[in-house]
Amino acid sequence: MRIEAQAERDLRFIRATMERAGSFTAVPGWGGVAMGVVGLAATTLSWRAGTSDAWLAVWLGAAVVASAIGVGAMARKARHAGAPLLSAPGRRFALAFVPPVAAGAVLTLVLWRAGQTALLPGIWLLLYGAAVVTGGAHSISVVPVMGVSLMVLGGAALLAPASWGTALLAAGFGGLHVVFGALIARRFGG
Repeated sequence: MRIEAQAERDLRFIRATMERAGSFTAVPGWGGVAMGVVGLAATTLSWRAGTSDAWLAVWLGAAVVASAIGVGAMARKARHAGAPLLSAPGRRFALAFVPPVAAGAVLTLVLWRAGQTALLPGIWLLLYGAAVVTGGAHSISVVPVMGVSLMVLGGAALLAPASWGTALLAAGFGGLHVVFGALIARRFGG
């Protein structure tokens, strides 16, 4: 029995070591496409918004819906792979992803209160891109590329005329999500 107990402990140690060293593979391809569709729908609705507050409400609503889709799709992909969503790689992904998103939420409130909503597209794209890059450092290689692409659009939105903001949001939260989501689904599974 002693050998069996030692072998069981060794296997637990090996599994734990492999989990800590592993990458986060529950990045949802089709979920990313669905998030992109939400971004494109928000673009259409926000162009029809009559005020900056209505524009902001559309995009904040889209962020909530897209976040729910993303988390749900990640959980589903992790479940199908037989891996817990909050495994060590999943926790590392979340710990790297959440701080830039939280900073974006705080800056959204600050800029809204200051009446500077024209800066929000650039801030959102830049910080969401940073979140994707940092979270993606613990994931498949295409994820950080998507993050850098979002950051480039964010920088462009901050430097371009304010009237380009919604179009750049469409390109980032819509187009890039659809393109990279389809790429991830095709190469790395749903």
